[in-house]
Amino acid sequence: MTTPATGPATATGAVDPAPLALDRRVFGGFVEHLGRHVYDGIHEPGHPSADEEGFRGDVIDLVRELGVSTIRYPGGNFVSGYRWEDGVGPREERPRRLDLAWHVTETNQVGLHEFASWLDKVGSELMLAVNLGTRGTAEALDLLEYANAEVDTAWTRARARNGRSEPFGVRMWCLGNEMDGWWQLGARSADQYGALAVQTARAMRRFDPTLELVVCGSSGRTMPTFGAWERVVLAHTFDEVEFISCHAYYEERGGDAQEFLASAVDMHLFIEEVVRIADDIAAERGSDKRIMISFDEWNVWYQSRWNAVEGTQPRDEWPVAPRLLEDVYTVQDAVVVGDLLITLLQHADRVKSASLAQLVNVIAPIMTEPGGPAWRQTTFFPFALTSRLAGDRVHRLDVSAPTFASSRFGEVSTVNAVATVGDDGVTVFAVNRSLDGAVEVELDLRELGAAGAGSAGSGSTGAAGWAVREAHLLHDDDRYAANTLGDPERVAPCELDSARLVDGVLTLTLPAVSWAAVRLG
Repeated sequence: MTTPATGPATATGAVDPAPLALDRRVFGGFVEHLGRHVYDGIHEPGHPSADEEGFRGDVIDLVRELGVSTIRYPGGNFVSGYRWEDGVGPREERPRRLDLAWHVTETNQVGLHEFASWLDKVGSELMLAVNLGTRGTAEALDLLEYANAEVDTAWTRARARNGRSEPFGVRMWCLGNEMDGWWQLGARSADQYGALAVQTARAMRRFDPTLELVVCGSSGRTMPTFGAWERVVLAHTFDEVEFISCHAYYEERGGDAQEFLASAVDMHLFIEEVVRIADDIAAERGSDKRIMISFDEWNVWYQSRWNAVEGTQPRDEWPVAPRLLEDVYTVQDAVVVGDLLITLLQHADRVKSASLAQLVNVIAPIMTEPGGPAWRQTTFFPFALTSRLAGDRVHRLDVSAPTFASSRFGEVSTVNAVATVGDDGVTVFAVNRSLDGAVEVELDLRELGAAGAGSAGSGSTGAAGWAVREAHLLHDDDRYAANTLGDPERVAPCELDSARLVDGVLTLTLPAVSWAAVRLG
C-alpha cells in the first residue's frame, strides 16, 4: 500500500486522567476438549519435547511467552456433556465417551489433575466451568468438594488416592456455558437457566461464600434474545454472582475487509449494553453492587467455514482428536485481535476477566504438528506484547482521527488507542484500521508524566528520564500474510522506528492495517 503524495493522514489524542484498575485476568485463555487442542496440542506423550507427563515442552514455552493469566477449562460446548469424574483416577480405567458437542470420541486421558499440573508448568490459574447442560447442582457441588475441600470426606479421599492431598483451590467458577444457544446440550430459556444458576450459586456459596461466580450471558450480541436474556438471568442471580459472561467472534465476511476492521466497535457496544442492563437491575434493587464482565470467549474465528461442514460427519464415525477449527490467521486478523485487546483495556473498570478462545491448534495463536514443530500464529504477537507491556492502570485516550463508513456502525475512527501505566513506565497501544493509507498519530501524554525526549531503540533520555524504550509494529504489505507449517516465521513484529517522544508528546506513524505497542520509561 503506497502513501498518498499529500502525506499520511493525521490523528491527535489526549489522556483521560481518570485511571482504571487493570485486572490481569483480562489476559486469560481458554482450553476446551476440542479437536487437537488437548490431544496432539498440549499433550503428546510421544513428542520429542514431551515431559514425564506427556506435555509438550515447546508448547509450554510458547504459552508462558504468551503471558496467559487464567485459563478457562474444560469448555465450551464440551462441558455441557462432560462428566468430570471420567477424567480422574487411573488412566487405564477412565472411560472413552462420545462427545456430542463436536461429534468425536473423548479418551479422558487428560482431566482435572493433569490439567492443573500443566497450569503449574505454564504459570496460569484455573477457571473451572461446571456442567449445567446435562447435569445440575448436585454434580457441581461434588466437583467443588473434590477440587476445594480440605476436610476428610469421600471426595477428598478420592482426590488423595488420585495423587493430590491438597485442594486445587479454584476461585473462579463458570455456571455452565452458552445456555442461550440452540446448539448447547441442555439449552434452556433465560428463566429456566436463571433458576438453575441461582440454585447452584447459592449451594456453592454454602461451601465457600468467597467464590467468584460467572453466570452465562448471551453467546453473542446478535442473538435474538440478547438483552432480554441478561435481564432475566440477572433478575434471578444478581445477588449471588460477581460476573456475567460475554462471548464474541469476528471474521471477514464477503470480502469486506474494512467492515471486519471495525469489529472492535461491536465489542465496545456489547460491553456498554451489558453494563447498562446490569446497572439498571442494580438501580431497581437499590443496590450499589456492580456486576463485572467476564468476556470469556473472544477471538477472530472464521465460523462460517465451520458452519459449512458442521453436521456433515458420517454418523458412525467418532474420531479422536481430529483437525477441527484450525484457522490460519493473517496479519489483518492479528490487527483486529490487537484492536479487541485495546477495547478490553478501555473497559478495564468493568471487564475484569477475559479469555482468548482458544490457545493451541483450535482457533489458536499457537499451532503444532504431531511429532513436529510448534509455531506462533500472527495473533500470538499482539496478545503476548500486550500481556507483557501493559501496566496496572489504564488511561483511555480521546483520539480525533479520520473516519470510514461502516454499514453497521456509521462513521468509525481509523485510529483506536489506549495507554497503561505501571511502576516502570507507560505503554501505548494503537491501531490503524484503515485500508487506504498511513496515519500520523500525535498523543499528548504529559498528564501521565511522560516528559523528556527519545526515539525508538535509542535509549536517550530527557530531563525527566523518559524515552522510547521499546516500539513494536505489526504490519505487512500483504495483509493476508500468515505463519504456516511451511513458513512459520513469515510474519513477526518489527521495530516502529517512527516513534518519537518530545516534551511529553508521542508521535508515531501507523501504516494501513497495523497495530503498535510503544513502551516509554
